[in-house]
Amino acid sequence: MSLAPLASFDPLAIITAFGLIFLAELPDKTMFASLAMGTRMRPLYVWFGTSTAFVVHVAIAVGAGSLIGLLPDWTVKAVSAALFAFGAFMLLHGEGDDEEADAGGSRTVAGFWPVYTTAFMAVFISEWGDLTQITTANLAATNGIASVAVGSAAALMSVSALALLAGRFIAKRVPLKTVQRIGGLCMLGLAVWSAVEIFTG
Repeated sequence: MSLAPLASFDPLAIITAFGLIFLAELPDKTMFASLAMGTRMRPLYVWFGTSTAFVVHVAIAVGAGSLIGLLPDWTVKAVSAALFAFGAFMLLHGEGDDEEADAGGSRTVAGFWPVYTTAFMAVFISEWGDLTQITTANLAATNGIASVAVGSAAALMSVSALALLAGRFIAKRVPLKTVQRIGGLCMLGLAVWSAVEIFTG
């Protein structure tokens, strides 16, 4: 298996990863954790902590995806179809995490390192096995690792920034069920596409 496609950047793969992860993360509990922490701590420090945690999780996810990518082509497509279908199910039938905005704790934390550590640990722990991590691994199995990593990390960091800068507005004005349904339909479409490729590829 050539490593060249894995190391190259594909704009379409970056955009696809960004769009899917962005939609999946918007109604996620970590967005509300960022919002909660931003109300009690310096937002920029929180963003550095959450972003570092997201980068670590993306690295883990694309690593897992690269291992999946070593399997036979039809197996990769079958795994991709199953994972996308699971993601669609979770988004279309899951409940919004509006009430889970307390992950940042209730006390005020000051200073860069205490805030950074608190934000990092809150996201690092909550993201294990998360839908966005599964989706990132799935995308990495069928697309360039570098492209998926860049798109996924940018999406996660963007959602965290949005939560810190305009989280209150988003939570009050944008129906999270609508966001979930859009993301779910996108993943369902990709599940069907991957399944069709098994028989037409």
